[in-house]
Amino acid sequence: MKTQKGNLLAVCFVFLLFILWQIVAMKVNAAYIIPTPIEVLEKTWELREILFGVHLPATMLVTLLGIFISLILGLALAIVMDANSIVEKALYPVIIASQTIPTPAIAPLFVLWFGYGIWSKVLVTVLITFFPITITVFDGLKSSKTEMEELLYTYGAGKREIFMKLKIPTAIPAFFSALKMAIPLSIIGAAIGEWLGAKSGLGYFSRRMMTQLDGAGVFAPIILLSLVAMAIVGLVTLLEKAVVRWHKEI
Repeated sequence: MKTQKGNLLAVCFVFLLFILWQIVAMKVNAAYIIPTPIEVLEKTWELREILFGVHLPATMLVTLLGIFISLILGLALAIVMDANSIVEKALYPVIIASQTIPTPAIAPLFVLWFGYGIWSKVLVTVLITFFPITITVFDGLKSSKTEMEELLYTYGAGKREIFMKLKIPTAIPAFFSALKMAIPLSIIGAAIGEWLGAKSGLGYFSRRMMTQLDGAGVFAPIILLSLVAMAIVGLVTLLEKAVVRWHKEI
């Protein structure tokens, strides 16, 4: 009941935002700067075949590859840093420093190095996405209680048993939090990569519409990406509720 009430409030708030957007756009009366939501919906329907059939699949492929590589890289770094304090001291500053690199500045270099193919966009996505996964999961692993570790040691458990039976269950909520942060970032990374250099994808399509001063055409892929991100995060939230409930039961 509480969840349904929260969802209803969210829907009402989004509806109010759309009404405000509609009023402002009608006041400005310049569709190439800020089209109305109705114009964006009409453009999305008009371009549905190319948006859903060509550009959305291209962006989702980049997103899925990027988040898959980020998960492997982020989890590996988090586990290695948790297992060895020397590695942690060596890697942690480098991981932090990687996030100070301006993505719009480095992305064109990826295009130069790897061309207009998919991998230059995947690298941009990984650069943006692996950081929250690494740091959040690492904090989750570190959050296991020292008293519990000492208790397991007294029962003869080794580092492997402690990792499997204490640290992983403790880090599960942190893992899902990291995943929910990483999904929107991966979509943003894919769109940035496509915006700066691609032959297909919603970011590329949005840039093409910008050159034609088609405001509704620019907003259509943005709205589509937002809806896709919310849908995937919603699925992850449902999975989290199922897994965390199982985790609490044990």
